[in-house]
Amino acid sequence: MTGHFQIEATDSAARAGKLQTAHGIIETPVFMPVGTQGTVKCMAPDELHQLGAQIILGNTYHLMTRPGLDLIKQAGGLHKFMNWDGPILTDSGGYQVFSLAKLRKISEAGVEFQSHVDGATLFLGPVEAMEAQAILGSDIAMAFDECPPWPCDREYACRSVALTLQWAARCREQTGNGRQLLFGIVQGSVFADLREKCTRELVALDFPGYAVGGVSVGEPEVEMLRQVDMSVPFLPAEKPRYVMGVGTPPQLLAMVARGVDMFDCVLPTRAARHGKVFTAQGSYSIRAAACRTDFGPLEAGCECYACRKFSRAYLRHLIWANEILGLRLLTWHNLHMFLNLMRRARTAIVAGSFGEFQREFVAHYTENTENDDS
Repeated sequence: MTGHFQIEATDSAARAGKLQTAHGIIETPVFMPVGTQGTVKCMAPDELHQLGAQIILGNTYHLMTRPGLDLIKQAGGLHKFMNWDGPILTDSGGYQVFSLAKLRKISEAGVEFQSHVDGATLFLGPVEAMEAQAILGSDIAMAFDECPPWPCDREYACRSVALTLQWAARCREQTGNGRQLLFGIVQGSVFADLREKCTRELVALDFPGYAVGGVSVGEPEVEMLRQVDMSVPFLPAEKPRYVMGVGTPPQLLAMVARGVDMFDCVLPTRAARHGKVFTAQGSYSIRAAACRTDFGPLEAGCECYACRKFSRAYLRHLIWANEILGLRLLTWHNLHMFLNLMRRARTAIVAGSFGEFQREFVAHYTENTENDDS
């Protein structure tokens, strides 16, 4: 049954579950690679399957501006257009409207804005966002929301919550074919009472799932975690929970420990394009001089394709030579690391040892911030 979410095991607040979608079952906790413009950068769909990716993301704003919804509709929807046969989640485009649009005018109906691509005047609101996501044919659609900046004052946050709730109700009214799940998005910035109000009113609308939005937008990590703590306790246990745009490997585990099921982040793919490698011991730059004569793998013991076949020395050479293969192999490894981390977390939850797993992982993980060295 589409939309059925079953919790199979718990370990304190951490959960291992299964979410049924029109294109298959998603085992949680799950990391979702970001495919903003109909592609996960540097990766082909069959490679994502090899990595064990269960679900990927597309973005309504980017796809409606380029290549356009008419073309995707002619292609038969986003799955066929990009040749991905697994589940897809589409963001409503609300965050991009507020972060990328050159000019924008917000009203109760939605947002009139100038495209960041060509400056064309466009309009996106709850009705348009739902219509667009119906054309895209995603398995999970997100309600159109107003994402406040960080920092913002209480007055702005109040207006943001009011608009988010109004738009969420309008999104919920839209009818579909029953195959597309709709998730509501909790806003409220750093204000606990606004987070609680937004969460409770969204829950009253009975969405199939819920996301915590407005985090990882520049605030310190402690503030990000606090905003999640303000929201998750008021979400129904029987529905999937999704924290948007997060995060580093330790942050993902911190969210799992709080009962969150789903995550997305551009970090593993974006960082790879800058030569950054994620491992269970932490992150480092492949550009560093120490990697020049290092003929070991990116990560000792890793079974991904990049680690089984190539050395740090070779991959460093590719990155310094601006060879596309280097970007692809680092992306392959980073995605493997993030996806495998969630698989390991799920196994630990089922075994009742998640707390120990999290403590050991964090103890060995070091975020390397050293400068690149030629």
